[in-house]
This record gives sequence, C-alpha cells and structure tokens, in this order.
Amino acid sequence: MHSVAVKPEDVFQALADPTRVRVVRLLASTGEESCLCELVDSLLEPQYKLSRHVKILRQAGLLSVEKSGRWVYHRLVTDVPCLLHLYEMVRALPDREREFAQDLKRFKARMCLREGGRCRLGIQTPAFAVAQA
Repeated sequence: MHSVAVKPEDVFQALADPTRVRVVRLLASTGEESCLCELVDSLLEPQYKLSRHVKILRQAGLLSVEKSGRWVYHRLVTDVPCLLHLYEMVRALPDREREFAQDLKRFKARMCLREGGRCRLGIQTPAFAVAQA
C-alpha cells in the first residue's frame, strides 16, 4: 500500500454527504474491507450511487482498493495518523434514527455470506433485504 497525501478540504468535502458518512462509519466501526456489493446490500442503496460515493472517498484519500480477480475490496486508509482520529469521531456520531445500527446489522449478516473470507455472491439486495426485515 502506498501513502496518500490527504488534503483536509477534500476529506471534509467527501464527508459532506450522508451516504459517504455511512460508508466510512461502517468500515471504521467494523475494521473490515468490503466489496461494493456488500455495501449495496448493507446500506440498501443502488449500486451506481454507491460506486460514485466510493470513488469520491477514494479520491479524497479515505479509501484504498485491492483487486482480487473480478472483485474490488475497499478499506479505510489507516497509514495516515490524522485519519484515525477522524474515523474515531465518525464512529462516535449520534445514531438518532438508528440508521447506522440497521446498516451494521445488515453488514454483519452480509459478511456471513462470504466464502473463504471473500465475497463471491454479488449483489443480493431484494432477497437480502427481505430476509433482514
């Protein structure tokens, strides 16, 4: 992994969107890496929308990617000390609507579907959402 130059204005602009805060909070709370389909199933947001949000987080220096065959895994950048403080703050944000608690519940259930520690299923949203309701 290479070091990323983080510009504060890019980081805060990236976190100005509630969906991107949800992605960062989920990954910061679990310490996991995630493929896009796991994020789609966990946040119940369309793939095209999350793809764009992940790209913005990556460009801001908050996410790194690792390709494994046809799968791309996203992980929070942790080799920049100031970002660790930021992730701690994001984890501590209030969850008045319990939206994050639901995201986390779906994420944990979705991670149980991994095979050999990796996602191999693709997006499961319709069936997954019904099973989690």
